[in-house]
Amino acid sequence: MDERSVPGGHLSAAIVADTVAPAGWAQRFPMFESFEFRDFRWLWVGVLASFMSMSMLMMVRAWLVLDITNGSPLALTWTMVSFAVPMTFVSPIAGALADRIPRKHMVILSQTGNVVMTLLLAGLDLAGVVHLGHLIGIGLINGSLMALNLPSRQAMISEVVPEHKLMNAISLSNAAMNITSMAGPALAGLLIVLVDTHGAFFVIAGIYAISAVSVAMVNAGGKSMARSGKSIIGDIRAGLAYSFGDQTLRGLMVVVLIGVIFGSAYWPLLAAWAREVLDVGAGGLGILNAATGVGALFGSLMLASMTGYKRRGILLLVVCAGWGISLAVFARTTNFAQALPLLMLVGVLSAIFMSLRMTLLQSHAAPEMRGRVISIGMMSWGLMPIGAVPFALIAAAVDTAFALMLSGILLAVSTVVFWIIYPSFRRIE
Repeated sequence: MDERSVPGGHLSAAIVADTVAPAGWAQRFPMFESFEFRDFRWLWVGVLASFMSMSMLMMVRAWLVLDITNGSPLALTWTMVSFAVPMTFVSPIAGALADRIPRKHMVILSQTGNVVMTLLLAGLDLAGVVHLGHLIGIGLINGSLMALNLPSRQAMISEVVPEHKLMNAISLSNAAMNITSMAGPALAGLLIVLVDTHGAFFVIAGIYAISAVSVAMVNAGGKSMARSGKSIIGDIRAGLAYSFGDQTLRGLMVVVLIGVIFGSAYWPLLAAWAREVLDVGAGGLGILNAATGVGALFGSLMLASMTGYKRRGILLLVVCAGWGISLAVFARTTNFAQALPLLMLVGVLSAIFMSLRMTLLQSHAAPEMRGRVISIGMMSWGLMPIGAVPFALIAAAVDTAFALMLSGILLAVSTVVFWIIYPSFRRIE
């Protein structure tokens, strides 16, 4: 049995006696070694179902917004922002709750809330009374529930696998997310054709329910960490002080911020770039997005296979700089055939960056602080649309290719500057 004690006497790793898969799994397939653990397998299914439903919901909701607003891009933007903003402002509260309420219960509660909200949206759509205010209001609630979900779900990973398998487990979880980024929109589009948007919402609610049930099957996460005796605000302050007072965690937060500010512009601007530079339609844009998704999946699996790798601080910085360089080179290409492999490379490097930064945040945070540390890292999800705004303005003033090239150059240069002024970061394992 592999047990790791944490404050309060709880265990943060899986109880191997009742979670291990058939012997020899890890030896035959080291890339998938975390699937040895029964709890991780259920948690992985929950991640797959959660992000599948979320990616489908984003697609169907966007289609419905365009339908009821006569194709208004401003309405679509406000709907997207309604989901993203709570990720920034609710995450600190969610992190504090994840360290004082059983994490398993937090995940189940948030997914159940998503079931209810999606069923409500389906009912409004079926009745023909849905309007933009409903979509923005429900988007705010969905975003808040996702913010409550993610810190607890991520922190649970460290409770179901031993620490030396944490990078593998997080990479496999991110691989599930990357699968849904490719499959979710395609499935959502098919459902819209077959059963209209209201029917798609009913299916999405069912997938959210599967996610809740799968997490309920996990044995770990049913006990809270040791109570601090402080208020929620006090716990948030303690989490911020801990995260930015620790040299390693502070450095990780800076690297995350660099990636968010300079590396996230290509997601919202890819469609504009494809139209301006390659003059492609929806089909071509779908292929470009798929290339990024395939690259991201490959990157997550590649990191999962790097078992026992130690020099992870250097790896994170090299990957971040490479991400910037590949993005800058991609932005200047004018050929579809050249754009595809470059987008795959962008996907590979960005996925490794995302998985590795979460691994390091969890590895270097005390168990009783993990929820709060992860929540600070998760705030970047909500900051991504904000980070893309300056480059969108540059794209409007000059052109999209220049804006994307500039974002890539700034990402690479900022990483190199951080490498020089923060030498101790390179020693992080």
